[in-house]
Amino acid sequence: MRWKGRRESDNVEDQRGGDSGGLGGALGNSVGSRIGGRGGLAAGGLGTIVIIIIVMLMGGDPMQILQQQGGATQQYQQQHAPPQQTSAQEEELASFIKVVLADNEDIWGELMNNMNKQYRYPKLVMFRNSVHSGCGGASAETGPFYCPADEKVYIDLEFYQTMKNQFKASGDFAMAYVIAHEVGHHVQHVLGISDRVHRMQQSVSEEEANQLSVKLELQADFLAGVWAHHDQKTKNILEEGDIEEALRTAEAIGDDRLQMQARGYVSPESFTHGTSKQRMYWFKKGFETGDIRQGDTFKSIN
Repeated sequence: MRWKGRRESDNVEDQRGGDSGGLGGALGNSVGSRIGGRGGLAAGGLGTIVIIIIVMLMGGDPMQILQQQGGATQQYQQQHAPPQQTSAQEEELASFIKVVLADNEDIWGELMNNMNKQYRYPKLVMFRNSVHSGCGGASAETGPFYCPADEKVYIDLEFYQTMKNQFKASGDFAMAYVIAHEVGHHVQHVLGISDRVHRMQQSVSEEEANQLSVKLELQADFLAGVWAHHDQKTKNILEEGDIEEALRTAEAIGDDRLQMQARGYVSPESFTHGTSKQRMYWFKKGFETGDIRQGDTFKSIN
């Protein structure tokens, strides 16, 4: 993929180490001065004991105080963790991700404008090991994800190595596909699609809810293909083999393939992302057409 020397997005939060600053940093300083920067009742001292006694006398649950202090302490420790060294290879990957995010901003900003829709740029959070999002806590094992509550994409850069080692899917455009897929979920959120699907899932069986999840995920694959179509058209980003990289990645992370690798058999009723064939089909359709109107996975599943 041709990407070097192009604009990098400013909508990136680097939480791989060090103080995050801003409101979170100010909150951490306030909590740290009150509990000594270390967790547990012992660090809280007499003040914490007095608060717990008052809560108990008023009929409250003292465990909530301990949990709140524990959570605040963990947040403080994460925000004030010493900076970790990063390799030149990781920094290049971080720059690449910023360029891909910028490309998504350009393409979706224009496409939404053509639809008379206002597009809100998502932020992308780079983290290491674990992170707290508007959708709750997550670890690196979760993989890249999008949180509609805070409109952010989360990714641990180590996932690039996971793709190569575990999924046998390598190449920079393979990573670009992953990012574009998560941005596709943001597009669904902006258009109100994901909210409608989540409401529908509340009133159906687990198997039917899984089927709706599959359709939502396949549409995100389609939208990733739409992005690639227009990015190639406007910026000539693709090199030989790039689309094959994305298709191999889509194939590698299909529900059927992952379940077969993990337990030797597949359970279609438990699929939540779609089969390898489906994921490849919808990405390719998005790339070949570039037409967002042809991505209604809720009417047609192949």
